[in-house]
Amino acid sequence: MDPAVTDPPTGSPGGAPPPPDDGDPIASELRDHRAAFNAATLPMGVVDGRGHVVRANEALGGLLGTAAAVLAGRRASELLDLASDDRTWHAYREVLLGRRSRFRCTRRLKHPDGRSLWAEITVVPMTGASAAEPARVLLTVADVSDRRELQERLRHLQMHDPVTRLPNRTLFFERLASALETPPYQDDSMPPRQHARIGLCYLDLDGFKAINDTLGHRTGDRLLAAVAARLTDCAENDASRRPGGSRLVARLGGDEFAILVEDSAGTEELAELARSVLAALQQPFDLAGQRLSVSASIGVVERTAAGTSPTGLMQAADTTLYWAKADGKARWTLFDPERNAHRMTRQSLSSTLRPAVERGEFTLEYQPLVGMADGVLRGVEALVRWNHPQFGVLPPNRFVQIAEEDGSIVQLGRWILRTACRQARRWELDHPDEPPLFISVNVAVRQVWDSDLVADVAQILAETGLAPGLLQLELTESAVMGSGGRPLRALQALSDMGVRIAIDDFGTGYSNLAYLSRLPVSVLKLDGAFVKGFRYEDGTHPSPADETIVEAMVQLAHRLGLTVTAECVETAGQAERLRRIGCDTGQGWLYSRAVAPEQIAGLIGSRPLEG
Repeated sequence: MDPAVTDPPTGSPGGAPPPPDDGDPIASELRDHRAAFNAATLPMGVVDGRGHVVRANEALGGLLGTAAAVLAGRRASELLDLASDDRTWHAYREVLLGRRSRFRCTRRLKHPDGRSLWAEITVVPMTGASAAEPARVLLTVADVSDRRELQERLRHLQMHDPVTRLPNRTLFFERLASALETPPYQDDSMPPRQHARIGLCYLDLDGFKAINDTLGHRTGDRLLAAVAARLTDCAENDASRRPGGSRLVARLGGDEFAILVEDSAGTEELAELARSVLAALQQPFDLAGQRLSVSASIGVVERTAAGTSPTGLMQAADTTLYWAKADGKARWTLFDPERNAHRMTRQSLSSTLRPAVERGEFTLEYQPLVGMADGVLRGVEALVRWNHPQFGVLPPNRFVQIAEEDGSIVQLGRWILRTACRQARRWELDHPDEPPLFISVNVAVRQVWDSDLVADVAQILAETGLAPGLLQLELTESAVMGSGGRPLRALQALSDMGVRIAIDDFGTGYSNLAYLSRLPVSVLKLDGAFVKGFRYEDGTHPSPADETIVEAMVQLAHRLGLTVTAECVETAGQAERLRRIGCDTGQGWLYSRAVAPEQIAGLIGSRPLEG
């Protein structure tokens, strides 16, 4: 800006142009600039470093509904609403102080005649400041109401769902990010944000796809619009809403909706809102003569705004909605950090399970299987452990189910089988004068279906030199129940090879005894639940029913040519009763916990294990 646009020199009354100066070119230029400033159709004003208007042209006066001269000395921030938010006020002050080269904002101004307008305000420093001429800024104001109105119409179309007329996903995330944003320029006059809370109800309709598929998309859209109306009514009128609280209902896509609660009063407010939403949606919908009933599942998250990101909040809401679905639908579920930590642990274990086998993070321990009649070690069961770098030593129940779900059990099971057979062969070679121990290995049903188990066993026995009769494969009762086709052929081939097949946890599954006659089974392992009913030592009387059931199963097994192993033998009293009933082998803490292979080597050929 030309330095000529400044305050009038001393002695010039009220800002009137100075008297002509006989042929002075500077004075002539000054007159021209002042005339141009006053005659400009663009509203303009000169503002000093303290924010006061020094001079305004007639266009600015007309925009604000007053004479230009009246504006002199007024605060520009008050005239143009520049102090209404912290960010704008800070930027404006930076220009006044000479620390910023330009500032532009849009403000909605109220004209004295009652109409409102949108104004684009630009503030730039004026050049030529000196000790005599202090720094000032030039302020220009452009009426952009027409442009703004068009932009708002276009933005509304872009930010709202055409079916429900609710805010769409884009606007929802914009509002969410704004609600979580900490003000960058906070002063003592502003309320503190560190204790502000935010809540979210994230829901979808149960069975909406079936309605769309059977009744058509037109009916589906009518239903979505009706649901949106009820959600809006709940958000605005339910009893939990506190005065002044802000809520946004949005359609995120498909049959997914969200209710954002800014400045939440706490978990109870969100819970009450979720309950009212469920109750509202359970009422039937009458859509052009069609009566429809739907339900919804809702994930509820409530937490402090500080330290929360939009992504983190939505991940928690999505997880919680999944829980609501998994727990039976037509309900709301509150986010549970403990449950989420367990889920995250499962995800972490699942993602690292396959490479953990290659990294050698798994080890085997072995629990003795002891002859009930003499207490002599007959064999061992191989039990896998995961030496996890983050979670420590994990037992099988922490990861085997995960391995079965993602298919990595095939790779892990092959490693267990090979390692166990190699170890059994080593014990046999190291103790040639003692009867060799058989090794029992658990096999998941997915190993039978998803791999060539017969070929794997044959190859591993050939590699290790272990006799087939020293290998026992354990499958659960539920896994072999109803076996047919490929699983039955695999079990028969293994049995023909000389490998023993054992049914684990027998007696608590289907207990259909008919399949024992057609499956190539050689061993039954009685579930420990029966054995626990044999206790004397803890002051309880043994269960006669348990003893009768076990005795009947042992007699049946022996008549079918099967041997019986009792699991979870913990006391001498249990062992004595099982021996009397006729169990062949026992396994449990009375004899030993699962131990390292070196400790098993020390038990081979030693005195009976029963204490």
